[in-house]
Amino acid sequence: MVYKQSFKVQSNDKVCTFHNVTEQAKEALAKSKIQNGIVVVYSHHTTCAVITQEAAFDMSMTGLETLQQDLVEAMDRLIPTQHKEGMYLHPGPKALAFAEEHGEDARGCHNTDAHLRSSIIGRSETIVVEDGKMDLGDFGFIYFIDFDQTRARTRTVDVMIIGE
Repeated sequence: MVYKQSFKVQSNDKVCTFHNVTEQAKEALAKSKIQNGIVVVYSHHTTCAVITQEAAFDMSMTGLETLQQDLVEAMDRLIPTQHKEGMYLHPGPKALAFAEEHGEDARGCHNTDAHLRSSIIGRSETIVVEDGKMDLGDFGFIYFIDFDQTRARTRTVDVMIIGE
């Protein structure tokens, strides 16, 4: 059996946005009535990622949990946030022209860091389902991350459950 559900989250501008989507995934699993199989939480947005991680409980001064802030800072050292033109080869003139034809402004195109971060972390997580429950361990949560800091957006989180 296969069950699919989608829901929306609202991301902020100027910061990476983390959404705890664990409860929504659990609700989708309950609706599916699948007892054994897998839950796949994924994003079709190429600047977003999905991870499983424990909650850090403590908050950083940015409003993110400390473990989330640590991830943001580690990624910024590895792939610096694109603050100006020319930091990366992308976007080039053809990409900018294509974006303009589709109603996107130049600022919104300068999100190469978000694309690279998403490609490294990955846009999906697969969680085993046993006896109707996701096996996230004792402290596991599912987070949808929007790495794009160019503007606020409504994002779609997809959940597909496969099993019996």
